[in-house]
Amino acid sequence: MHNTVKNLLDINNNIKVHLNKLNINSRSKIIAVSKTFKIDKILPLIEYGHIDFGENKVQEAIEKWTDIKKINLQIKLHMIGKLQTNKVKYAVRIFDYIHSVDSAKLAKKIADEQNKINKKIKVFLQINIGDEDQKSGINKAEANQLVTYCKEIGLDLIGLMCIPPAKVDPNNYFEEMSRLNKSFGFEDLSMGMSSDYLIAAKHFATYVRVGSSIFGHRN
Repeated sequence: MHNTVKNLLDINNNIKVHLNKLNINSRSKIIAVSKTFKIDKILPLIEYGHIDFGENKVQEAIEKWTDIKKINLQIKLHMIGKLQTNKVKYAVRIFDYIHSVDSAKLAKKIADEQNKINKKIKVFLQINIGDEDQKSGINKAEANQLVTYCKEIGLDLIGLMCIPPAKVDPNNYFEEMSRLNKSFGFEDLSMGMSSDYLIAAKHFATYVRVGSSIFGHRN
């Protein structure tokens, strides 16, 4: 068994055991964050049957995944990085999920471009849960207005996404995100990475974004 597959299975098992201990009936899908990794590192996961992968650059995703997705129709590609409006027309063609919608302008551009190709992208709103100046995302007070707008323009808005502040206990941030997500009636919630995916799962994340714990550290 390839190391990446073993790592994926270990993470899946870690989540299952952790939630069982807490008597939490929840399930987190793992997005294998393949950004910067060559396809030879990714192929073992595809061959195993894993379908959710994450990239943070549109051009890299196009170059890496266009041919693979033609052959493996079940693969779901997630845009997890900041998306510029001038890249949206390319992003909607290669990605199935966009986790980083953070403005009405970006939401409208996605809605317009996906309509041109008759495709429905699933999107998350990115919340700047720690109110950090250097991070993308809207603040919590703006969420209600943008959620309403996304629904008005026909976006398939399925949940919220966040990246909590680094080097602090994320429990309170994830708990707050879970409450906010539930208040909108969303079933999906994107949060948690290699360092904190178990904590995110405990707070009902349905998608965790794991890279280095699967593929190893990036150069």
